[in-house]
Amino acid sequence: MPKKPGKRPAKYVIVRNHLLELIRNGLASGSPVPSERELCEQFEVSRMTVRQAIDTLVVDGVLERQQGRGTFVSPPKLDLQVRLTSFTQEMQRRGMEPGVVMLQAETVPAGETVAEALEIEAEAEVHHLRRLLTANAIPMAIEENWIPAALLPDLLRTSPNFSVYAELTQAGLTPEWGEDMIEAHAATAQEAALLSVQENAPTLDITRRTFHEHCAIDYSHTLFRADRYTLWVPVAAPKPAFRPARQRP
Repeated sequence: MPKKPGKRPAKYVIVRNHLLELIRNGLASGSPVPSERELCEQFEVSRMTVRQAIDTLVVDGVLERQQGRGTFVSPPKLDLQVRLTSFTQEMQRRGMEPGVVMLQAETVPAGETVAEALEIEAEAEVHHLRRLLTANAIPMAIEENWIPAALLPDLLRTSPNFSVYAELTQAGLTPEWGEDMIEAHAATAQEAALLSVQENAPTLDITRRTFHEHCAIDYSHTLFRADRYTLWVPVAAPKPAFRPARQRP
């Protein structure tokens, strides 16, 4: 019997695959993609079909729309590996220039949640920092830290570009282990303005307690742009439960 002809891919898929091929063949991040009109003419399809193709790539994080400018190839996502390093160390490790914009720096009495997280007396003084973290001048995350003031009394007298972990290490309180809680979060209007994303854009919300030995030294809350990070977490198969050998009578 003669073979039935295979089903042709949808028109928007053909346009989508063409754009992916352009990127694979060297269309660099930040470069504009062909205009909707050019793609309509090249593939003899409607503007709605072209927009459907572009929409799927925007959702996948391959392309990004910039209002009033057009559609561009997105920068590659950074893998956000859950590890006990500072943002400064992570960006330097990737060959990027870290930057900090101080939004708030004050010494305040610890609220109930902060006091519990840091295992200190309620109303004990803590340094509260809120900063915009950048890499190569691109906003990447909003970070809040609460550090017991008794551990670093002069912290707020230093340069605003300091690394919290570096300051703790210099004081003999090297971060040794921590606990993370990771949640999805939609950016508020204020957060979106700081991160240069649309309101309600997806973000990765990581709350962390950091310890030196058994002492809680930092409580932080960091909001990462989801379009710039992909979360990478190593996993392993569980080990068999330990059962002590039965003693002979």
